[in-house]
Amino acid sequence: MPQPVSSNQPPDAPPPTVEQERTLLHRTAGALTHRDFRLVWFAALGSTIGTWMQKFAQSWLVLDLTNSNFYLGLDDFISQLPILLFMLIGGVIADRYDRRRLLTWSQYVQALSAFSLAALVFWDWITIWHVLTLSFLSGCAQAFGGPAYQSMIPSLVPRRDLPNAIALNSTQFNLSRVLGPMGGTVILVSIGMAGCFFLNGLSFFLVVVALAMIKPIVRPAGPARRTIWAELRSGLDYVLGERLLLTLTVLVTISTFLAMPLLTLLPAFARNVLTDGGTPEVRLAYLMASQGLGAIAGALIVGALGRFRHMGLALLGLQVAMGLLLAAFGLSRTPLVSYAIIFISGIAFMGLFSISFSIVQLAVPEELRGRVVSIYMVALRGGGPLGALAAGALADVYSPPTVVVANGLLLSAITVGILISGKGRALRAL
Repeated sequence: MPQPVSSNQPPDAPPPTVEQERTLLHRTAGALTHRDFRLVWFAALGSTIGTWMQKFAQSWLVLDLTNSNFYLGLDDFISQLPILLFMLIGGVIADRYDRRRLLTWSQYVQALSAFSLAALVFWDWITIWHVLTLSFLSGCAQAFGGPAYQSMIPSLVPRRDLPNAIALNSTQFNLSRVLGPMGGTVILVSIGMAGCFFLNGLSFFLVVVALAMIKPIVRPAGPARRTIWAELRSGLDYVLGERLLLTLTVLVTISTFLAMPLLTLLPAFARNVLTDGGTPEVRLAYLMASQGLGAIAGALIVGALGRFRHMGLALLGLQVAMGLLLAAFGLSRTPLVSYAIIFISGIAFMGLFSISFSIVQLAVPEELRGRVVSIYMVALRGGGPLGALAAGALADVYSPPTVVVANGLLLSAITVGILISGKGRALRAL
């Protein structure tokens, strides 16, 4: 029930908005009050915990097989390459066909890849080329499942809860980033590396079951269906014609290219840069957990804020802060200081991308959602592996800290340049 207006409130004061009347708890977790979103969210949480468990174990597997930073970056690049090659087509297909079915088949393919990796490790047949091939196969499944999942979220909640749903989706992803490495450390020590991959394979079936339980999604009829290439062109034309969407797409590419390599190089920091505070495996788990906890905090803050004034300026400010934090992390040699810096960077990192994706989802029409989201996700997911490949090669020539410091300073400088040059006008107007 709305609260009565205080007697000392001016008589001509505007009535409280619906968003102001909602409690902080509802603004922070309101999307979870909707059954179908809740089912998918908890299933995705379990599945993503398995994915991060595998990512944790796989980074050690690649280092054990090659002892090379370049191969760490190459594995990340290969896993994301299908995003660059196929996700735009995946977005068109997500607009044409049943998104639940596409997402279900994506889970089956990723489960097959994880089970295959578990078997190869268990019987000691594994080579680096097996790892790279299976990473590519999983990436192909994500290229078609990702747009289907992201474009399905607005169908599970009312529009006013959409920013909260996006923030909660980021929260589960980053909560998994904390729990996955922690669980991966326990499984790695107690059962072995193959156990991490096998449990990840099982986790994909949580999403399969949840998708079977939600209500059918009825979408409004769109325009007459054209060829895949014509529909892809219409999505690209829409983004190119909308200054705001184009600006966000360019910014997210720059951000991920320069910021994401930090996560790829974390095993090298844990093993060769931070030499105190337990074993390298423990240090890596702490680094990943600290970054994930910060990202959870950032997503919750954005979810609680909902839509607010000057979202564009906040986004640019967070990008400047992200660059400075990267540079500070590269300069640190003390584990506790590094954990604190990467925690704060996690807040900035997730705040940046949650705000950006919320703006995209709120701006795009339903009939173009799959295509526009896929274009944005190519920028989001494509910049990281390209940056990781370059950073991995440079880290072998120079050092991981040198590369991270350079990337951070460059990210801040580019963002400040955008601010003072006026090219971010569309964002500043929000």
